[in-house]
Amino acid sequence: MGSVTTKAVVIDSEGGVLAARVVYSATDFGAASERAWADCLAEAGIAKQEVASVVSTGYGRNSVTFASRTITEISCHGRGCLHFFSGPITVIDIGGQDNKIIKLDAQGQRVSFKMNRKCAAGTGAFLEEMALRLRLPLEELDDLARTADGEVTLGSYCTVFSATEVLEKIKQGHPVDRIVRGLFHSVVKRVLEMDILTDRVVVTGGVIEHNPFLAEIIRRHTMCPVVIPPHPQVTGAIGAALYALDDLGRL
Repeated sequence: MGSVTTKAVVIDSEGGVLAARVVYSATDFGAASERAWADCLAEAGIAKQEVASVVSTGYGRNSVTFASRTITEISCHGRGCLHFFSGPITVIDIGGQDNKIIKLDAQGQRVSFKMNRKCAAGTGAFLEEMALRLRLPLEELDDLARTADGEVTLGSYCTVFSATEVLEKIKQGHPVDRIVRGLFHSVVKRVLEMDILTDRVVVTGGVIEHNPFLAEIIRRHTMCPVVIPPHPQVTGAIGAALYALDDLGRL
């Protein structure tokens, strides 16, 4: 359960993903968890009583009343990434309200963890605000940034100041696609300021799901290989489901 969206995943006994759903968390986390749970079960074509174990994670994990136990999103994001890529790895999770960098060693043990400052600059909320200012649908940003033939440099760190700067760039006549490329570079810059990237870099989160060009920009700023898992927006939920699978092995 994230601050913006709630993700649900059902896996089988081999760890294969049977269903995955994403709903808005809104103002009632309990209701959002129930909705995501019901939608995911419907997609998988199974009944509640057929599910052997449920683990919740994320910002609103304690609101999932039907979960057997809770685990931090740091552990679950790491576990979800290790399901697809062996360690050592550096996980970059770009979420709606925060960014995380998690480093795991060859044995999958956490080496370090960093989170962005309280400001939403460099997060999904930042891109949402900028899309609003540019009068653009969010789903168009990735193509605009990818096909731009140049980039407008943005210097502001604060989301509010960035919005003012974007308006000024528009007033100066800069093409919108170059401004969007500049916004993407600003997001990456905020992430790279958090920590030094090492080993293989795995990029996750809803922002990457819908804007995979960000991973290409990160790749240009590091000597490390940069990869995206098969289900970047629900990687944390996959990790939680894998912990639930571990619980079955101890019963």
